[in-house]
Amino acid sequence: MGEGEGRSARVQMVTVDENNDGQRLDNFLIAQLRGVPRSWVYRVLRRGEVRVNKGRCKPSRRLQIGDVVRIPPVRMSAKTPNSPSRELTNKINKSVIYEDNLLLIINKPTGVAVHGGSGLAHGVIEILRAARPESSFLELAHRLDRETSGCLMLAKKRSALRRLQELQRDAKIEKRYLALLAGRTRKGRWRVDFPLRKNTLQGGERVVRVDPEGKPAATVFRKLEQFGDAMLVEATLETGRTHQIRVHSAANGTPILGDEKYGDAEANRAFRALGLRRLFLHAASLRFDWPDCQGGFQIQATLPTELQSVVETLRKDAQNL
Repeated sequence: MGEGEGRSARVQMVTVDENNDGQRLDNFLIAQLRGVPRSWVYRVLRRGEVRVNKGRCKPSRRLQIGDVVRIPPVRMSAKTPNSPSRELTNKINKSVIYEDNLLLIINKPTGVAVHGGSGLAHGVIEILRAARPESSFLELAHRLDRETSGCLMLAKKRSALRRLQELQRDAKIEKRYLALLAGRTRKGRWRVDFPLRKNTLQGGERVVRVDPEGKPAATVFRKLEQFGDAMLVEATLETGRTHQIRVHSAANGTPILGDEKYGDAEANRAFRALGLRRLFLHAASLRFDWPDCQGGFQIQATLPTELQSVVETLRKDAQNL
């Protein structure tokens, strides 16, 4: 979308409806101007070119039904990002495992970010919005790391997003992951509750550390299978901190295999020879109470082929010992 073309090539006056009631102004603009860089959105906000009911507003302003938002024409010297490739769009469309009038859930492939930014033109949310231009509302309900595969929820209505956010704040969404950890233990179940703190390194890389002054965090691990010096576990989140399972696993002395940031380089090299060329962390299932779902809403995401093949190789090796 460049200057002189597309729906943002002139001033728009957009009236807020129920789908955007309570949404932050910056997020509203990013959704309205699909494909336009976030840097441009925040620049016009700083300059006061965006108005709500004819007045200047901060990016954090919460919109209400009936508010009229003035959106300026797109004026950028650089080209806006190209549309997602057909291959990537097809890949995400094929990953949809559930959809109704409120929810959209995908089995997110590894290597795809949930949203664009940090040098990435497109993430899951941008790809799905581009593929569904008729959708008036589509927002991420939570996030997964780029390297992590599995269940990712998106809300198709503002009311659904609020409900999902409330459930997550109250720790009422059961999130279970499958992970392959380096090491061994006799324990069948254990809990790690190290507090975590986010740090940003020079160059913008985000790293999470165990820190007594960090935010409370807790993960429950349950061993499913032991394969020599590796074990397949189920990890259940009690809190939802950034990189939580990855950092808790490493801090406990049993890092996730394939983890280039927090893992063990030597163990990763050994398992690369077995075909593990990615982080072995998969968001396997979700469960939560939901309207008209007796017994609660439940969804599972199949373990990707590349991870399943590693598990099968380990099982065969164990049988041959």
